[in-house]
Amino acid sequence: MSDRVPEESPAPQDGVTATAPTAAPIGRAAAGRAEHKPNGPMPAIYLGHGAPPLLEDPVWMAELGGWAAGMPKPSSILIVSAHWQTAPIAISATQPVPLVYDFYGFPEHYYRLQYAAPGAPELAAKVRALMPASERVLDRPNRGLDHGAWVPLTAMYPDADIPVLQMSMPDLDPQHLFEIGRRLAPLRDEGVLIVGSGFLTHGLPFVHEYFLGKPGAPQWSIDFDQWAMEALNRGDVDELFAFREKAPGMPFAHPTVEHFAPLFVTLGAVTRPDDQPEYAIEGFAYGLSKRSFEAR
Repeated sequence: MSDRVPEESPAPQDGVTATAPTAAPIGRAAAGRAEHKPNGPMPAIYLGHGAPPLLEDPVWMAELGGWAAGMPKPSSILIVSAHWQTAPIAISATQPVPLVYDFYGFPEHYYRLQYAAPGAPELAAKVRALMPASERVLDRPNRGLDHGAWVPLTAMYPDADIPVLQMSMPDLDPQHLFEIGRRLAPLRDEGVLIVGSGFLTHGLPFVHEYFLGKPGAPQWSIDFDQWAMEALNRGDVDELFAFREKAPGMPFAHPTVEHFAPLFVTLGAVTRPDDQPEYAIEGFAYGLSKRSFEAR
């Protein structure tokens, strides 16, 4: 591996989409995926999405694919990614447009990957209708899915046959994002999978040696992961809201907080956010916590 550590780029400016040459879709359908309707509301989930090399990590791919296979197949997917923040809230294209390749320093083949999921105009209309008059929702008809959306969805739903809509975060305020999630919660009754896509720890400037192959994780990443798990297990939403002040490992775990913020949309969309979630994925990748969960 090169001494240069590939990094995810900052979230692109609203409306800016990087494109790449067309290539065939990648991945295969998870074996035995359920094709039945949800028995009750779909869960809301929070996941660590990783950069495109995730798609060549057999363990991580199996974890994400197995997770999806164990859930009812969604009618559509609404995803909030760490990589799109713009105010007011914006929603992505409702018909297929080029993906956003919002990363740099990676091999060329990653910029040719495709995820041609159907658009979700009906879901977009429902999202608008659920928001109060004080919460404007803008259309971005040229904005494709960024890698915080298409990388994990490629692993979870490789057939790209489920309509997908991406929604921006209007800010990084935990309580505001929680309220947005609360507004979106009724969509779960219609089979919509609400996804918060980030990374439970994301101290990229401090994990160079782990990208170069060092095993394990730094103590700040371990401490933050343990703190977050315990707060989630207790259903202590107020403690999580105050993560900047109360969480051990800060600010190393999140020098910027956009990868933790989608968790609050997920928690808001849950019927009982004080119930302990189910952890689908645990452990560390490149020193960062992969902890991902579902809740109802």
